[in-house]
Amino acid sequence: MKATNYISLIFLCCFGVASAQGLHFSQYFNAPLLVNPANAGFNPDYDYRLGGNYRNQWANVASIPYQTSSLWGDVKVLNGKLQNSWIGLGGTIYKDQAGSGNLSSTQGYASIAYHQLLGNSSLLSLGVNLGAVNKSIDLSKLTFDNQWNGQFFNTSSQINGGESFARTNVTYFDMQIGLNYAWFVSETVYLNVGYSAMHINKPTESFFAANSDVDATVPIRSTLFFNSNFKIQDLLILNPNIYLSKSGGNNEAVLGMNANRNLSGDGAKQLILGLYYRYRDSFIPVVGYQLNDLKMTVSYDVTASSLAAFNSSQGGYELSIVKSGSFDRTHPIKCNAPKF
Repeated sequence: MKATNYISLIFLCCFGVASAQGLHFSQYFNAPLLVNPANAGFNPDYDYRLGGNYRNQWANVASIPYQTSSLWGDVKVLNGKLQNSWIGLGGTIYKDQAGSGNLSSTQGYASIAYHQLLGNSSLLSLGVNLGAVNKSIDLSKLTFDNQWNGQFFNTSSQINGGESFARTNVTYFDMQIGLNYAWFVSETVYLNVGYSAMHINKPTESFFAANSDVDATVPIRSTLFFNSNFKIQDLLILNPNIYLSKSGGNNEAVLGMNANRNLSGDGAKQLILGLYYRYRDSFIPVVGYQLNDLKMTVSYDVTASSLAAFNSSQGGYELSIVKSGSFDRTHPIKCNAPKF
């Protein structure tokens, strides 16, 4: 591959993949507010959660790997004042950096959700995320094909490579809505389905000058999530789930299962093992450990697509930490998911 084509490939990866794919974690089940704002406060056995995620991807393909991190938290309010409902409040900060040009994205969202108990065994939730997105790029760290003189890249006279950049920093308002339905079938079976739509206010995002021939609208990202828990005696809780996402012409489908093994008899210590498959992309083994209310999980993307020839099947690793807790251990539990 010629140097010009290689640089063009990296450039397209930085601009195309990062913006089209958007923020995502292989451990989507440990990033609840990104998947669906209706998940804010949706934590039947606890009053609050605090979490963090970190993802490092394609370290052996790009000179600077793609890195995504987040901090999030949510809390129940009015849980003791409303007989058959409660409010969930949450907040999230995301940071994403991709490629040699330091294409950086910082996003902050506030979440609010309403949870209504339907009868004695099901729950309907509606949530909204409101936030701001900032994206920036460092043009001085990029090279372009028209700067190649046959021997090296000449950047002294054309810093932008002749490209019509109008700005290097973009900020816009963003909005996401979500709906969640949970069915607590019994103390051993739990089913859940949710749908969310991100960028419903149709913001625009571009580093280039306005052009009537180019649509800079951020496409709506739709996400559908199926989740379930099955408790087997007091030894295992099986958690098969499916995640489907569509943004413009890009689709992502992930399916798999976690299994929590009770190590202490009372559920205070749990071993977590899982395996997922992202369609036409990668296999994702998962391992984790839960001690009381603190859960730590590590996963690794093993590339199974044609990209494996370039990255030796090394996709990326991910770490998540989630701490749950209660303000009052005697507070009423409105609905119970299977637990040890």
